[in-house]
Amino acid sequence: MNELNKSLGMFGLIAMGAAGVLGTSWIYTNGEFFAAYGAGGEIFGLIIGAVLAACVASAYAELASRYPRAGGEIVYAFVAFGRPTAFVAGWLLIGAYISSLAFYVAAAGGLLARVLPAIETGALYALAGETIYAPVLAIGAALAVAVYAINRAGLRLVSSVQILLFVAMLLIGLGLTVAGFGHGQVENFWPVYAADGAPIADTLRFVLPALTFLTGFSLIGMLAEDAHLSPRRIGVAVVTTVVLAGAFYVVVLTASAWIIPWQRTATLEQGTIDAYRMAGFPLLSWGAYAIALLGLLTSFIALFVASSRVMLALARAGIFPRVFARVDSKRGTPDAALLFTLVLVLALGWLGEAALTWFLDTGGIYIGLAWLLAVASLYRIRAQTPHAKVPYRVRWLFLPAIGALAATAIIIATLLPGTGMSLVWPHEYLILLAWLVLGGLIYRLAPRAMRHEDALHALVGEMPPAGNSRETDKARSR
Repeated sequence: MNELNKSLGMFGLIAMGAAGVLGTSWIYTNGEFFAAYGAGGEIFGLIIGAVLAACVASAYAELASRYPRAGGEIVYAFVAFGRPTAFVAGWLLIGAYISSLAFYVAAAGGLLARVLPAIETGALYALAGETIYAPVLAIGAALAVAVYAINRAGLRLVSSVQILLFVAMLLIGLGLTVAGFGHGQVENFWPVYAADGAPIADTLRFVLPALTFLTGFSLIGMLAEDAHLSPRRIGVAVVTTVVLAGAFYVVVLTASAWIIPWQRTATLEQGTIDAYRMAGFPLLSWGAYAIALLGLLTSFIALFVASSRVMLALARAGIFPRVFARVDSKRGTPDAALLFTLVLVLALGWLGEAALTWFLDTGGIYIGLAWLLAVASLYRIRAQTPHAKVPYRVRWLFLPAIGALAATAIIIATLLPGTGMSLVWPHEYLILLAWLVLGGLIYRLAPRAMRHEDALHALVGEMPPAGNSRETDKARSR
């Protein structure tokens, strides 16, 4: 069996996971969120969201320690429910990851255009009300090719780059925090809600978008096979990632509400970036901009790796072309999966930020469904093997259910009209429907030459397939 090269240490794995959580837009869109929900609504909503995400992460922590193999949710769903559910999990993740990566292709040049407006020349075409410029598109495409090249060179190089960028984000965040609390004052933060606001409602309204800020922890399970760690430490890394990223969000955003009155920040175009400039810290303003740029890079790298591992796992299970299961013997990288990821990203990246926002919105539904499948997989596997010894075990088994209910709330809020998070009619509903129909067609056409037992062994390796008796395997393969 082709194995991935185990080159990730503890900090490298956490850096990959946290980088998937800490994105790019939160640092400059917080002015809009302050205006909509008040500083208290955003910050306290983030705290609640982090707690709920940690509940879901506890399920991933146990599952990742049980099955430290590439594929994460695909492996868990296959063990718990069989081939069809595993394909659903993989198809949802491909949709979420590829749409995010394609968005970064468009957003990379757009972010640079904030400081280099001259690159917005050479208009190519307009789509979804946005003009696409040749230099902006070229920058995004070059970034995608560079990330592909780094990934193809091996995860050791990827890890080194990711750690360097992640440490830079932490150091800049520390500078923003020290300046914010050291030179600001509590009066800038208090009162934390607008005079005409509704504290409880404003806080709860932000919990849903806060959860989308914190979804990247599942990358730990996706990259578990690449980690040179014990199964228990992989489980610990999942929870650590959520806690670290959640704390980073909350502390930096609170500091930005401390340094000048948050009501003033609510009127600024670039949120934290402009807040520090107006407070007399131009260097830290650039630091906040750097966090946005670094967040884009680290998220791009992490999701690129994760997307290729999804394809690898699906191919191992015999429900994706077998070529994607091949791993280079020297570099330990799934070259075909990496190349196909690049092709998909470039194929969608030309659509531009405005059109790709439709894909990102539907991606939130895919992630929510993936959460539900992972939590359901944990309960199913627990029921099948109640006395199994597990490297990392969830102590309070009700916690993942709380997180799953939050994921359900996200899905309902996006599907129902008039909730403030509803999908854009009709574009996003059509994209969602088309992706689900396409997935159904691909599954129907996918070869099923592998027996269930062989596919299960390919996914989980030499580990015992918890809770799957020979009779159950035969039943599922029918």
